[in-house]
Amino acid sequence: MAPRRPDKKSKKKDKAAISRAAGGTSKPVTPEVLVKAAEYQLQAGNVQDALTLAEKALEQSSTGSDDELSALNLLGQINLEAGEFEAARSYFLQAVAIDGDGTKDEATGGGPEKFLCLAQLSEEGGKDSVTWFEKGAAALKKQIQTLEEARRRTDEQTMQLDELKKKLAMTLCSVAEVYMTDLSWEDDAEQRCEALVTEATMVAPDFAETWQTLANVRISQERFDDAKAALTRSLELWKDLPPQDPAVPDFPSRVALARLLMEVEMEQDAIEVLERLVSEDDQSVEVWYLGGWGLYVMGEKQKAGKEASEEDWKASWISSRVWLNQCQHLYKLQDYEDERLGAHAQELLDLIAKELGEAPAGEDEDEDWEDEEDGSDEEMKD
Repeated sequence: MAPRRPDKKSKKKDKAAISRAAGGTSKPVTPEVLVKAAEYQLQAGNVQDALTLAEKALEQSSTGSDDELSALNLLGQINLEAGEFEAARSYFLQAVAIDGDGTKDEATGGGPEKFLCLAQLSEEGGKDSVTWFEKGAAALKKQIQTLEEARRRTDEQTMQLDELKKKLAMTLCSVAEVYMTDLSWEDDAEQRCEALVTEATMVAPDFAETWQTLANVRISQERFDDAKAALTRSLELWKDLPPQDPAVPDFPSRVALARLLMEVEMEQDAIEVLERLVSEDDQSVEVWYLGGWGLYVMGEKQKAGKEASEEDWKASWISSRVWLNQCQHLYKLQDYEDERLGAHAQELLDLIAKELGEAPAGEDEDEDWEDEEDGSDEEMKD
């Protein structure tokens, strides 16, 4: 259960609960109110206050009660937020002991979320992660079935149903990814992947990540035309939407998408994805590296082909050099740990230099982006 965003009416109650809990007043504070107050503090970014309130709620809860389940699940979320993964795992496991099939109300800490968190927190990975993901998927399917069987659904319930289907599709894709990595040696790994991604695309056909995972499976099968079709479908679902639209995949998913596009030689599409990512966050070393690499490959193809002119491939490599230089600048600035990425970026720069010579002074300034210092100067002038 993700922390609930408090409504305006609950804020006064939450603040009063915090005051009573902190001040040691004799007026009793119920575990339910303490949990709501802790959720409010977590939403506000006050992790330590949230932890204190949630721990007090747990102390006051009866064994096996909904109050205890709610407090345990929230303590798991708080510790996850704080990077205390061992503690988070312990609390989620205690919550599972109360709600073993995820059928209790999410408002009291029930539902699939704890299983999905345990899958991600698993130290063993592999089959252990799959077991937890499957428990989460089973709980999600029950929630979906309940909503689908409702004779009349409100608009809110319809939106909830769509979100549950997306979460189920994402869970199925996560299991498929485990079978493509940790369990790739299993005899039935390919068949399991096939079944999982097929189900995911049927459950949520308008969810871009499902098609991206399908493409990944197709690449592993060396079915590159099918992979290209799946990636094209994934792109079509969001590429014309504004950045804030919920249908647009998150930043890391789109970085992974760019890598897949380059793997199937869809460099132009990859560059378009990466240009959009740079406009949203220009501090990602990986994004600048991938853009530089993609433009280098495009120039290499233009140079080898007959249709493009010398100016075309040189233009691509000049752009590639700009991206790669920015990659190297941020690489050093951030003490980036991926040495192979830095080495490959430098290798590409050296290859470009052999053909075009060294970059002229001020080449980067011809582009539309500015470094952090320039941006800061402009803000000070304003």
